Amino acid sequence: MAKRNTYNEDEELEEKINLHDIVRIAAYLKAYLGQVARIVVVVLLMSCITVAAPYLTKIMIDSAIPHKDFGQLGLLAGVFAVLIVLYEIGVRYRTVAITRVGQMMLKDMRRDLFTHIQTLPFSYFDSRPHGKILVRVVNYVNTLSDTLSSGLINVIADIFTFVVTLVVMFVVDWRLALFSLILFPLLTLWVLVLQRVQKHAYQLLSNKQSNLNAYVHESIAGVKTTQTFARERKQFETFQEQQGTVRHFYMRAIYVQDLMWPGVQTISAMTMAFIYYVGIMGLGGVNVTTGVLIAFVGYANNFWNPVIDLGNFYNQLITCSAYLERIFETLDIKPEITNKPGAASLPHIRGKVDFNDVVFRYEPDGRNILNLVDFHIEPGKTIALVGPTGAGKTTIVSLLSRFYDVSEGSIAIDGYDIRDVTLQSLRRQMGVMLQDTFVFSGNVRENIRYGRLDATDEDIVEAAKAVHADEFIREMPDGYDTVVEERGSTMSAGQRQLISFARVLLADPRILILDEATSNIDTRTEQALQAGLQHLLKGRTSFVIAHRLSTIENSDEIYYIDHGQIVEHGTHAQLLKKKGAYYRLYESQYAMLKVQEDNRDGASA
Repeated sequence: MAKRNTYNEDEELEEKINLHDIVRIAAYLKAYLGQVARIVVVVLLMSCITVAAPYLTKIMIDSAIPHKDFGQLGLLAGVFAVLIVLYEIGVRYRTVAITRVGQMMLKDMRRDLFTHIQTLPFSYFDSRPHGKILVRVVNYVNTLSDTLSSGLINVIADIFTFVVTLVVMFVVDWRLALFSLILFPLLTLWVLVLQRVQKHAYQLLSNKQSNLNAYVHESIAGVKTTQTFARERKQFETFQEQQGTVRHFYMRAIYVQDLMWPGVQTISAMTMAFIYYVGIMGLGGVNVTTGVLIAFVGYANNFWNPVIDLGNFYNQLITCSAYLERIFETLDIKPEITNKPGAASLPHIRGKVDFNDVVFRYEPDGRNILNLVDFHIEPGKTIALVGPTGAGKTTIVSLLSRFYDVSEGSIAIDGYDIRDVTLQSLRRQMGVMLQDTFVFSGNVRENIRYGRLDATDEDIVEAAKAVHADEFIREMPDGYDTVVEERGSTMSAGQRQLISFARVLLADPRILILDEATSNIDTRTEQALQAGLQHLLKGRTSFVIAHRLSTIENSDEIYYIDHGQIVEHGTHAQLLKKKGAYYRLYESQYAMLKVQEDNRDGASA
């Protein structure tokens, strides 16, 4: 797993090329083997044309031209023309077909990444910048485009051309073929020396690109805060520093990468010159005609071009391996919350909830967040959870939704241990609304329907009316068809919460969880909302977390949570009589409200 970090911390690097990752890329070809087979046949035929061309040249120079056999020369020219046309048709087909297959493979890879990321636990997203997650799905997969679009298939043709050409060279003149290979060890050494340096250079570059992406994502998300504190200049300076680092490491990687091509080309040119020298001077017993020598140079080109292409592919592979690490690293992260083997579907529930001596900690050896929490709720009851910030209230409802698993003890709904039922059957009977509400891009109607896709327009309006959202929705430019900007930026916080509330209620959950769900709603709206929710809460087991005690006074039972434990519980009246922690909290809020009212009265006077 990637090291947990911030935008200015690099992720850990693997020091060696992981061949397993390379094999896993090829696995994405399985779905397109039929198309790949057709492409390979065409590419191999093109390789045959490439191998045939130098031999036709030899016949022209050694036979047709010296004997002035114009019939043979015309025939050979015609064959040449046909082969060139066929070759160009093959090039066109290969380019389009390979690109199509490559893009389909990229689509599949993005699909797997996106699907897998949605199964990962909250802890994964809490522990790393979202920009570093985003860069894997978009940037890193895009970087593989050329390799998947051409490299994996073209390498088959290059190997075929390499082998066939080498065989033909030895058949034509084995001595000259040996001289042609004299610099091959130098090429091998050149590639081996560069590959390690290049791999490390692109690993560093991928880290810096990931850091920049994370910083940009964070800056966009926090732009309002930046403008509020007039920190634009400082943000810009940090951005310049981040992108300057990316530019530096990009140029360093390019410097290393560009050493490969000139090196191979230089060795190739030296080989051609050496062939001419050996052929002309007759070194080592070599005795060839002009046609054979020219044809041999053509074969040598056919030999070295695949070598160059293979070198370039290897070059791409080295470049991509740094990104593959990150992609497959993400795919290899195991979801912490999964269906156990043989998990049953949770039937339609009544809503009885039992916490049985629940202990929870985020890390196996970490401190306890909850300590032996034990309570039993009858169906249809409304339960309020109150207490100081960080006491464990949200953790309790998160465990109930199984966003985390208990460390010790158990949680049961209607007698079913929630670890023994499928996640989908559990969560589709629960409605959760958090303080940080999320509104998706789209129109208002689509946002409310999100939790129940088969809902009619009448169902949507009814849910909106129940939470007193219908009035402000109809005042919007296009009513329920009004387009909502990303994250609902054009709406007030209270409006976003009301739409989210309508979304949850429309799903008709048997268990309702409201975590500070009314914190951004003004008092007048909250009073109207509470009145509208009374008949909707009836018959549902509801958990309400609220700092404003006025919103939970009518709850069937109130639990005061502190330091991960239930300190006291009872009705509002019972807890006030105890004069314990709840009473002190109530008195402090009442005193604060009294001061605020006195200040308002003083101001109006």
